[in-house]
Amino acid sequence: MIARTWKWVLAALVAMGLALPAYSQLATGAKAPDFKTMGMLGDKSFRLHLSEQLEEGPVVLYFFPRAFTSGCTLESKAFADAMPEFRAAGARVVGMSTDDLETLARFSTEVCASKVPMAHASGDLLKAYDVTLPMTGAVMPTADRVSYVIDTNGDIVMVHADMDYKDHVAKTLEAVQRLAR
Repeated sequence: MIARTWKWVLAALVAMGLALPAYSQLATGAKAPDFKTMGMLGDKSFRLHLSEQLEEGPVVLYFFPRAFTSGCTLESKAFADAMPEFRAAGARVVGMSTDDLETLARFSTEVCASKVPMAHASGDLLKAYDVTLPMTGAVMPTADRVSYVIDTNGDIVMVHADMDYKDHVAKTLEAVQRLAR
């Protein structure tokens, strides 16, 4: 009973976006694992292939635990508000979570005004990016709150791992703007 209670406490803290230590992430300078997945921008589905996206410019992948939780909602809204600056710097931004496509479509529409594409991150993708949030007993793996900036060569040039959503947009935008110089 006590172990189950702690699992719920940890899940509640994650959902509220409270600052907890990030457990893992790939290092700056590492090659970003290429992947293909499906996503939603508003009510339109799309196929996401990282290497194709990198042909158009740098990519910001921000992994987040769950759509419609307070920290994830605030973070995604902040990314949506900053999309003009990301586009001006030539970058693409994609939110990544284990939520299903129907949920991601609603989240992209309702929270991000259809400005930020949301893509499904499978358990294998979470492992490849080393962003699985350790929650024992969870039915489905959950993403840690980690943001990556990936340059056109596929190199990770910036990593920000912090369960507090507040600095993810500013730090990734700053890194993208440095790349554009």
